[in-house]
Amino acid sequence: MNALGTALLQFWKSSIGKKLIVAVTGILLVGFLVAHMVGNMLVYQGQEDLNKYAYFLHHFLHGWGIWLFRLGLIGAFALHIVATIALTRQNKEARNTRYAHEETVQAPRSSRIMIWSGLTVLGFVIFHILHFTIPVHPDLQGLKDPNDAKMVDVYTMVVRGFQNPLVVLFYIVAISLLCSHLMHGISSLFQTLGLRSEKTRLLIKRVGVGLALVLWLGFISIPVVVVMGALGDGSQEKPKPAMSAPASSSLDVTKS
Repeated sequence: MNALGTALLQFWKSSIGKKLIVAVTGILLVGFLVAHMVGNMLVYQGQEDLNKYAYFLHHFLHGWGIWLFRLGLIGAFALHIVATIALTRQNKEARNTRYAHEETVQAPRSSRIMIWSGLTVLGFVIFHILHFTIPVHPDLQGLKDPNDAKMVDVYTMVVRGFQNPLVVLFYIVAISLLCSHLMHGISSLFQTLGLRSEKTRLLIKRVGVGLALVLWLGFISIPVVVVMGALGDGSQEKPKPAMSAPASSSLDVTKS
């Protein structure tokens, strides 16, 4: 193994190496969640805006952009999970005695909660991909914008996808776990990067709670609004305005 490979292996084996991987990938995933939520909010602007946004994403860099982004996201997600599990196992093996300090006792408990919530989120991500990204349900396949056939009708896909209350309930539970995971993870992220102190502890906690709350409200609002019937199915082509008859076409009813 060359020097670079040896250095990377040693970095991976170290506790601080795994923590940095978890922190950096966590930042990337949080950034994705914020961008994804903002894009999803276009559903409230209507069918045309959401479908155009989806068309732009899928044709950016001649279609390569979305795949490069997806590969990077999958890599970050996989590294985040693997490093978190490895770090948890390493910490568990290193603990031979009970901690006297209350905060140190709470940390392992928080880690155990986070790893289980993280695995649940992993299951949700797989379901979400099969639900919308690679839709397996026939009602969500092959939908085209009724006013522009070159665009996928993402708006109608979203509306139809959340017609089942059980699906909506699953999304609410999964997003709640995701935001709970995020709320605890932000604090750990700042601690790993050495940016958390006694003075900033409360502020960082509030930032984590606030961001998690915004994401929670943003993500769950869509399935809730859809299942309540506030967003209609946009699969039907919009009616074209009636054309008025030209003035020259009026009939002359005068008799000669």
